[in-house]
Amino acid sequence: MRIMKRFVAVVLACAAVAGLWWSNPGASSSEGVRLSRQADGSMVLADRSSNAPVLDVFEDYDCPVCKDMHAKVDATIQRLAREGRVRVVFHPVTIFQDEPMRSNSIRAAAAARCIPEQNWLAFRDELYAIQPAPHGVASGFTVEELVKAARKAGAAVDDCVTSQSYAKAHVEASAKIQLEGTPTLVLDGRLLGGEAFDPAALERAITGGAGVVV
Repeated sequence: MRIMKRFVAVVLACAAVAGLWWSNPGASSSEGVRLSRQADGSMVLADRSSNAPVLDVFEDYDCPVCKDMHAKVDATIQRLAREGRVRVVFHPVTIFQDEPMRSNSIRAAAAARCIPEQNWLAFRDELYAIQPAPHGVASGFTVEELVKAARKAGAAVDDCVTSQSYAKAHVEASAKIQLEGTPTLVLDGRLLGGEAFDPAALERAITGGAGVVV
């Protein structure tokens, strides 16, 4: 119960951050659906004119279950966001304490902060494509691999990725988010269950919520 209370508090804080983003006319790109980086490293994909529900996606790039979820429902999530039917907040986190998973996760998340908004979703795809395996044994997400992944996604940010300049900021931000595991999906403050892995069920949960624009 204590963990869940802290989790709910984090979700409400994330919602507050998302609210600030909506009122921020200085966010990148033009009106309509766009991707914007927040100060804590999270990424918001949304239509500014929409009153759609907010879907918070907490994911660890070294988490194989996150990779599975990504493969199953990411296309649905992005389509609904582009249709203005959901506002998505992607939260890269590091939940692992054991090595090599912890360092793998930190390197990947720090590199993701280097990537410009227009290349970030493609880079996220690349991260899951090169996720170290077998989990718990393999070291991976080396800076050399991450530089190649960034370039494949269209971003030449070699120095930023290699220097891991955002690693400390990622660790500090991630430590503030109390989760029982990843992936964790929260729709307007409601923790989702099995529908997080079922595209049809997830779409029903999202489009059946209050405030959906159709």
